[in-house]
Amino acid sequence: MAKKSHSNSQFSSDISNPISRIVEPSSEFYSIFSKQEVLELIQVLELRREFPLKYSYKGRGAKIWNNFYQKYIIPKWYRTSNVEIDLLKKNFVYINGNYQNCTKVNIVDVGSGNSYPVKKFISQLYKLKKINKYIALDISNELLILSKANFIKWFPLIAFDSYTVDIEASSIPVEILLNSTSAENNEIANIFLHLGVTIGNHHDRTKVLKNFRNSMEKNDFLVFTNETGSNSKWDGRVRGGCKYHVEELYAWIKNKVGIRSEDCELVRKYDFKTDSITANIKFNQNYTVSFSKLGINKNIEILKDEEITIWRHHKYEMPELIQELEKAGLQIVHSSYDKYSTHIMIICKVADS
Repeated sequence: MAKKSHSNSQFSSDISNPISRIVEPSSEFYSIFSKQEVLELIQVLELRREFPLKYSYKGRGAKIWNNFYQKYIIPKWYRTSNVEIDLLKKNFVYINGNYQNCTKVNIVDVGSGNSYPVKKFISQLYKLKKINKYIALDISNELLILSKANFIKWFPLIAFDSYTVDIEASSIPVEILLNSTSAENNEIANIFLHLGVTIGNHHDRTKVLKNFRNSMEKNDFLVFTNETGSNSKWDGRVRGGCKYHVEELYAWIKNKVGIRSEDCELVRKYDFKTDSITANIKFNQNYTVSFSKLGINKNIEILKDEEITIWRHHKYEMPELIQELEKAGLQIVHSSYDKYSTHIMIICKVADS
């Protein structure tokens, strides 16, 4: 809910004027995000009119995502397959350490979420005595708590670590990876996972790939999945995350920022500038969002008919994907498609000099 102000404040979410409706984010909003995150959010809203998707996994957003995953992605009797699980199984021979001539591997799960996609994969590694440690990394502490609860229930005998990391902003801190290996044992490699087609949600994919590259040693692998195809040929039908997750995010953001439902609408479309499918909040009224806590004093003006992006996804075609990997200093070891040829798993390493 928007913060309601009375005689002791010049702002009120209940007061509108012909020029602009003035609102303040709720107190809960400031309890979810740090000052640095709020400042970044303000900057991104100003520069590219976007509420970064990564922030929607914090606070209650973690529960929203987990509920979406439980309802629409986890295999059920009527939905027997899962893209991530199937591709991990299909590519197991490349990511179990044999290809790198390693005795064991650390699984570094970046954007771990609830860790469900790796459950069968970890089980296979454990049976072969190939896993040294599982490290869950996510921007959302709430999701890391969920990941830990799930993982130690499934695998109480496997070492587990977790850290909050924003792979969009920086490489993985070296101390996290140093703590995952034994100094006297150089036969342990890191397998970095970035599943759930998350690479396609990033605004600057090349920067993310470079952050991975800078976190990797010569013997490490990066494994990620994404949808394939042309974004511009989108048929306009909304499904999966573009439908169900987006609808919940739309309600969550409106509630936290204080935007009235009658003042906006949800618009999904192909964005030519970023070559991505996006979901946007379109404003039907001028708005001023006032950030006035945590020592911040900043107003964001949003005009009628402007749109704020709250979700994005970019599909890849292979020539473009190879180009982005080369820019990041990575090269493909192996790749394979799912049974419908709609998703791809890429396994890559640090490029040869």
